[in-house]
Amino acid sequence: MKISVDEIPQSPKEIQFSECVEELNEIYRRSKNRDFVFPRLLEVELVYYRSGSQLFFSGSFSGRFNGCCGRCLENYSFNLNKRFDFVLTPDPSQAGRRAEELHADELGLSYYSTEEIDLTPLIMEQVMLALPTRPLCSEDCRGLCAGCGGNLNTDPCACSGAAGDPRMAIFRTLKVGR
Repeated sequence: MKISVDEIPQSPKEIQFSECVEELNEIYRRSKNRDFVFPRLLEVELVYYRSGSQLFFSGSFSGRFNGCCGRCLENYSFNLNKRFDFVLTPDPSQAGRRAEELHADELGLSYYSTEEIDLTPLIMEQVMLALPTRPLCSEDCRGLCAGCGGNLNTDPCACSGAAGDPRMAIFRTLKVGR
């Protein structure tokens, strides 16, 4: 979705739309990252307004995502509903200002330099920020057995007992308390 900078009012305006984020699947495919599969469309609610030359955006998105659990490697689905806020300010390089040191209050800012704001990359950025750092099918996922590789959530371990480290075999022959 694109919004003309000139059409952004000073009083808040609310819109709802569906945003295509399928491009994120292609980015993940190219990087060989299989942690998440993104829905084709996200439902977005957005409130936007301006104050001087700064543009303020606040909203939320929701969608059904697929993940590959980092412990048991099983695929699972989850809903992601997140709120976001961001501010766009005119690009200082476009305003004739020279490069200068950023101040702490400017580190969270994003810049715009065109007469039209393309919300797609901004919303995709918010989606990426909202994803869990490690995909888990559940908090109590037991993962895979290090010995036999079985999924401990669904099957008992098929290992034939703990053989242990062969370098420690000599210690298993010791008798304690003789």
